[in-house]
Amino acid sequence: MTITASSGRVAIIGAGIAGLTAAIDLARAGLAVTVFERAAAPGGKMREVCIAGRYLDAGPTVFTLRDVFDSLYADAGANFSEQVKLIPANVLARHAWNSPEYLDLYADLEQSADAIGRFAGPADRAGFLRFAAQAKRIYTTLNASFMRASRPTPISLGRRIGLGNVGDLMNIQPFTTLFKGISGYFEDPRLRQLFARYATYCGSSPYQSPATLMLIAHVEQAGVWYVEGGMHRLATSLARLAQSLGAEFRYQAEVAAIDVQGGRVAAVETRDGERHACAAIVSNADNNALATGLFGPLIASAVRATSLTARSLSALTWNLVATTSGFELARHTVFFGGAYRSEFEDIFQHQRVPGDPTVYVCAQDRYDGAGERELGPERLLCLVNAPPIGDRHEFDSAEIERCEIKTFERLERCGLRLERSPQATQVTTPADFERLFPATGGALYGPASHGWLSSFTRPGSRSKIPGLYLAGGSTHPGAGVPMAAISGRLAAASVLEDCASTARSRRAAMPGGTSMR
Repeated sequence: MTITASSGRVAIIGAGIAGLTAAIDLARAGLAVTVFERAAAPGGKMREVCIAGRYLDAGPTVFTLRDVFDSLYADAGANFSEQVKLIPANVLARHAWNSPEYLDLYADLEQSADAIGRFAGPADRAGFLRFAAQAKRIYTTLNASFMRASRPTPISLGRRIGLGNVGDLMNIQPFTTLFKGISGYFEDPRLRQLFARYATYCGSSPYQSPATLMLIAHVEQAGVWYVEGGMHRLATSLARLAQSLGAEFRYQAEVAAIDVQGGRVAAVETRDGERHACAAIVSNADNNALATGLFGPLIASAVRATSLTARSLSALTWNLVATTSGFELARHTVFFGGAYRSEFEDIFQHQRVPGDPTVYVCAQDRYDGAGERELGPERLLCLVNAPPIGDRHEFDSAEIERCEIKTFERLERCGLRLERSPQATQVTTPADFERLFPATGGALYGPASHGWLSSFTRPGSRSKIPGLYLAGGSTHPGAGVPMAAISGRLAAASVLEDCASTARSRRAAMPGGTSMR
């Protein structure tokens, strides 16, 4: 079947990052594209909230692998750097334990190594450099063969890497857990805790995910940027670009059902009863929403459901405007809990909020150090990992209060004091995330990356139903802003290939990326 602007329309369900990149590529190919979004603005999980008259990022906070978006914009005839202002970060993140002392990691590798040497000694300084080299090797092996390519199988991945590079394939350490792999490089338990945290970037436990995730360290080392005006500006820029190419956006238009006729998709039906005929659909919803029948029984067989035990992390978050004192925050600061293994056992085994949580704080008015912001109340996002049980457990005020006490006590142990008020605070629980992103239980990263086969179980762009394509964090290549962008481009490429589109511009190779913090 050939889809052209006159013969059929492509419907995109969801204006998250993947839906937006798919819209850009399809619209620039000359197709008629309509994006249906249940919220009032684009972005999906890349959302913002307004507190005390100030806008705060309430989703992803870290921007990496900008070449993903450089390529996307260039292919569409635009200049990314002219559309989105990025500021390179010197301090990647600050890390603290039970005292005001902290360890910074830097964009400069040697600067990070020297900081680690002062913090933990020369052996761990050398271990860090070996770890960084290994992270780079893993990334180099998987960048083109996995992250920026269509969904592989273990066999096809081996073919892509090449029979002559079997050593590279084994070097990605798929059969070793991340925590075990990290432990071979660092003697200091705090450093093991720090670098094992990369598993949480894709919503997973370092004690169950493969050491392959070391590659995230190299991704950060290759560059972290601040988006001027907040991460949500990236989403609005993508939507503007898609619109400039002819894509139509319908906000507050929730898709309630997908109609199938003759064995392939035929239309989307919105909650208000409107029916919109289409020749193809790109779903940027979580795949579990399809599998559990939220878009109707005709579509439930399109993809396999995600079991409760396979879900990734959810979170409890506090967006607030508050005055801080004591501990000097960086833009990204992590306050580690004292029982790291127990933290993940609480979440994944006992399905409860950790008793001693690690706390991530994004200080959205700070850049690379002190003295770079106006004094007074500042915009903060505080986050602790939580179990993805929002579809079967409503977090009541008493439970939220208990977690809040533990969370802010952790900050106080490191010397950080917050002057905050309920009027300038917005709490989001796994149940709230479930309402925002149905059929997830509040899981923020699709399925968890547990076990060496997990990366191969995410579906690719094509579903089991002709005309229905998949994109987003629950689809290959996985969760995170650049990864979602890639999945959207892969879905668009699949639509164009399968439908023999009359594209008016050449197709580009898919760029790639990695997870959010």
